[in-house]
Amino acid sequence: MVRGRVQGVWFRGWTIEQARLRGLDGWVRNRYDGSVEALFSGPPDVVRAMVEACRRGPPAALVTELVESPADPPDRTGFYPLPTS
Repeated sequence: MVRGRVQGVWFRGWTIEQARLRGLDGWVRNRYDGSVEALFSGPPDVVRAMVEACRRGPPAALVTELVESPADPPDRTGFYPLPTS
């Protein structure tokens, strides 16, 4: 879960691009509360690097909080957007 100025600044698009470049599986979506939620699945060092990249985000973003929590792997391979929830 990423909070701050993370909607309307291309955070989801940037996340998809970065995750695909790293070969990760998972998804990203906006939340109605203004946050962005993502699930990353892959080699632990690559997931860690992606999480650290999300602490900064794209240039227009201002991340104020990033909360990590364990999760089950995604249902399918590849990295894709989900609808807002």
